[in-house]
Amino acid sequence: MSLPEEKKVSIETFYKMREETDHLLEYDDGIVLMSPSPSTRHQQVSARLQAKLFNFLDGGKCQVFSAPYDVHLYRDDLDDAKIFMPDLSVICDVEGLEENKFVGVPEMIVEILSPSNQSHDLVTKMEAYMKYGVKEYWVVNPMLNAIQVYALTDKQVYQQVDILKGEGIAKSIVLTGFQVDLEEILW
Repeated sequence: MSLPEEKKVSIETFYKMREETDHLLEYDDGIVLMSPSPSTRHQQVSARLQAKLFNFLDGGKCQVFSAPYDVHLYRDDLDDAKIFMPDLSVICDVEGLEENKFVGVPEMIVEILSPSNQSHDLVTKMEAYMKYGVKEYWVVNPMLNAIQVYALTDKQVYQQVDILKGEGIAKSIVLTGFQVDLEEILW
């Protein structure tokens, strides 16, 4: 996932690199990470989930954003810099919306696994989302037809609240009333 030379760069250098390439780049406290292009199946699953989230959120204060859209994780009490492109982000804090990115902490993030990004999504991003306080994290695995739902506890750690494989209804903890049928999303 990371670029061959794993030396740390400034955030300004990162943005300059972004302007000079068509690759999808993310930033993790000085390390530039290159994301692979998503597969067709990945895009199909993402589109179905985005449509369901859009319809559920339509008319409310929260919005869903899909990759490639920068989420610059930010809290006043943390000083590391992380800029990721989650597959789907539910953002309720409109104050953090800027022209080309969101700065702050989304309410919910969905990452869709691909063979090449599993450890990045299950370790690196999961730890960052937990550290910054993303209240709910869904990991969708199209290869196993599974969804794992994690919710942030009062102790600021993720607890797995649901794991579904093949069939069943995944329900959001943060978005009261939002649920998806696995068969509709992962067919």
